[in-house]
Amino acid sequence: MKPQVIIIGRPNVGKSTLFNRLVGKKLALVDDQPGVTRDRRMGDAEIANLQFTAVDTAGWEDEDAASLPGRMRAQTEASLEGADAALFVIDARAGLTPLDEEIARYLREYRGRREGNVPIIVVANKAEGRAGDSGIFEAYSLGLGDPVAISAEHGEGVADLFDALWPLIGEKADAVRDASDLDREAEEAEDAPAGPLKLAIVGRPNAGKSTLINRLLGEDRLLTGPEAGITRDSIAVDWRWTDPQSGEEREVRLIDTAGMRKKAQVVDKLERLAVADARHAVDFAEVVVLLLDATRGLEHQDLKIASMVVEEGRGLMIAINKWDIAGQEVGGDASRLFNGIKTALDEGLAQVRGLPVLAVSARTGKGLDTLIRAAFDLRETWSRRVPTAALNRWFEDALEANPPPAPGGKRIKLRYITQAGTRPPRFVLFGTRLELLPKSYERYLVNGIRRDLGLGAVPVRLFLRSPKNPFEKK
Repeated sequence: MKPQVIIIGRPNVGKSTLFNRLVGKKLALVDDQPGVTRDRRMGDAEIANLQFTAVDTAGWEDEDAASLPGRMRAQTEASLEGADAALFVIDARAGLTPLDEEIARYLREYRGRREGNVPIIVVANKAEGRAGDSGIFEAYSLGLGDPVAISAEHGEGVADLFDALWPLIGEKADAVRDASDLDREAEEAEDAPAGPLKLAIVGRPNAGKSTLINRLLGEDRLLTGPEAGITRDSIAVDWRWTDPQSGEEREVRLIDTAGMRKKAQVVDKLERLAVADARHAVDFAEVVVLLLDATRGLEHQDLKIASMVVEEGRGLMIAINKWDIAGQEVGGDASRLFNGIKTALDEGLAQVRGLPVLAVSARTGKGLDTLIRAAFDLRETWSRRVPTAALNRWFEDALEANPPPAPGGKRIKLRYITQAGTRPPRFVLFGTRLELLPKSYERYLVNGIRRDLGLGAVPVRLFLRSPKNPFEKK
């Protein structure tokens, strides 16, 4: 593993801005109001060929442990375990606050423990110009060494941060990079194995997405609670799943996302940013699990989320959560609820009938291994290439069973079909007068491909291509 560098500090000192600067992308949500970040977010960072994993954390607040800010602080404290270095960020323009001093006191005590010997670098952010000079001088009083003055927003002082980090993590970073180079050479020498399954969990707020991921990981990695909308950033966590049937270990990248409410209900700027981030996570994923709340059933918003996933071409499966209490909520007739949801999905998503639907419980772990196994199977189908001979045979049979119509007496001639790509499966149909081909006949072909060629409920793209007429007037 690359060395881990944790970014900690009180709210609104620029931790997420620094994180984005280090990873070179705007991964973490940033806003002027404090408390935007709630979960730990990791990203591959690099400064002048020094490669490490940067970890953004929630703002450190002095609140009751049972409250949401208190649980956020517990997540930040947990992030220090196993870290190779920590960047303690202060606001140089605002100067030291009592909360800064409390954090410094905690870090000094933590560093003093044998098991918690994490090097600390004080980072005086927002130090552009001369306005931050007094805050930089005050930082010496924290007893954590010389502060590094930077401006995360403008990229100033990054070279000084490199000078401070290199003695702490440089040796480990070099060793990891050398090992990665050897692994890459070995993979190039033979067929490279499939990468980790990129699995995104989406759904309405409070469906149990973060709880489900925590249950899979076996730890409280993500912040959870009764409050709706806790998750804001889309958080990716790498994990190894062991198939209980075969004992095989397989790599998974789990992606937690913010709950998606109806567009009319999203009025807060941060929620809009969080929903946009969730949509971006869907683009990044290979398979998407739409998590439903069994106590609320299938709602119109669930169908809108499912339709969005299908339009993006991702493999989609449905997991009905809280199944352990569903029977009590519907008078013990849980099977009727399950069949009702399946029927409603087939009617509401006619373009991908037969989606995988599973009953799970994030609280007890019921059905989660089946869920992961089904996700791997769905990715395999999503990545499948149909043999040319089988595709040609199917095409001939489909035309014989239902020839294309001749609108206005004009004959549409379908010549041949080929598969242009996978992930999702994409096919190109060649012929003449294809601009006259009815949408209903296109659906007939797509449904046949899915049904007869083993592509199940994955999205299938069909593109029409007609040869250019050389005698057509330009």
